[in-house]
Amino acid sequence: MTVEQTGFETKAHAQTFENEYQTPSGHDTSLDGIKGTFEAFKDANDERLKALEKRGHDDVVLREKVDRINTAMDRQQKLLDQLALKGRRPGLGQEPLVPDERKEAFLRYVRAGDASALHTLEAKSLSTATDPDGGYLAPLETERRVTAAMRDVSPMRTIATVREIGANTYRKPVSLGGAAAGWVGETDARPETASPTLAALDFPTMELYAMPAASQTLLDDAVVDIEQWLADEIQGEFAAQEGAAFITGNGTSQPTGILSYPIVDDQGQTHGQVGAINTGVDGGFDPAVPVDTLLDLIYAPRQTYRGNASFVMNRSTISDIRKLKDADGNYIWQPASQPGGASTLLGYPVVESEDMPAISTGSTSIAFGDFARGYLIVDRVGLRVLRDPFSAKPYVLFYTTKRVGGGIQDFDAIKSCVLRPKA
Repeated sequence: MTVEQTGFETKAHAQTFENEYQTPSGHDTSLDGIKGTFEAFKDANDERLKALEKRGHDDVVLREKVDRINTAMDRQQKLLDQLALKGRRPGLGQEPLVPDERKEAFLRYVRAGDASALHTLEAKSLSTATDPDGGYLAPLETERRVTAAMRDVSPMRTIATVREIGANTYRKPVSLGGAAAGWVGETDARPETASPTLAALDFPTMELYAMPAASQTLLDDAVVDIEQWLADEIQGEFAAQEGAAFITGNGTSQPTGILSYPIVDDQGQTHGQVGAINTGVDGGFDPAVPVDTLLDLIYAPRQTYRGNASFVMNRSTISDIRKLKDADGNYIWQPASQPGGASTLLGYPVVESEDMPAISTGSTSIAFGDFARGYLIVDRVGLRVLRDPFSAKPYVLFYTTKRVGGGIQDFDAIKSCVLRPKA
């Protein structure tokens, strides 16, 4: 490592960094490994803070050390998460979920473009949901493989409520209040209660598509599990697209994301709006009391929502939050306590979503609440596949579509943190 590469003033300074301040080597994906790295991170950050207090400015060597350990910890957590996902994937030897006749017909269509058997099956079932121009519905087993994989890799699907429907729109009635209730004695008259004020929330499903490509050689290979190949190819694309939509979707051609609703000061929040807690500093946290804002955010929802609440933020925000301490000098972020578990912030799980904004001027970088009660994801049953051997010769394209919707169903359950001065 050269002086120019490190940015240090002298070769001796660069050598000190090389020899003394390297982060723990390797990628230990055990919980003990991550906890050990976090202990090293705390020691390094404490050393940096002491030097900052003594000298009045950040030491570049110590700052680099903290950042490198922070990055190493992110890598360890990512690898651990990937191993946990692989462990949750269903085995390929499970009992088929659909009749073999349907599955074989679909495989003949995918491999060779022979749709005659699918035509016959659709005619027998009197189905009008598929046609040669719009594609054919994939077998239930293939659809469930995709859905299960998306549930594992999509952050919002792990914490939100998911409903399957057969129509294009899910309509949910909600109460806006107005119904009276109270206590009465056993023989007391029951006064007539007021009629509740009801409203209907519509959650339309939008078309999500992916277009994986395969060579004819791959399709002709009888050893290759084509259903699994198709599921693997499209689940990543679907998860990435819908993950962004659940956070920032426009509600017109996509689901409505949690940050697409009006974000207002929590004190004046009403139905249809997301309440926000301001940090008091533009693009950051108040350095005098950085944890106070997070505590205010935790106590913004009513107690009934806090029991199942979690934080949602991206990786860079987690890296910044990881350095914060409470009034007693304890770090407020803690690594996961069990395999496949989530790290915690002030005792609440942290869900990582890269589609949340990074910390910047006026950004809404953190969300908190009971997302199972607050956010609804709607899946219309059916995964449609259209085989296209013409548009990208010599490759065969598979235009695959699925209808997904989403939006907030309880606006009291989700709160946000905005990095801006207080009103």
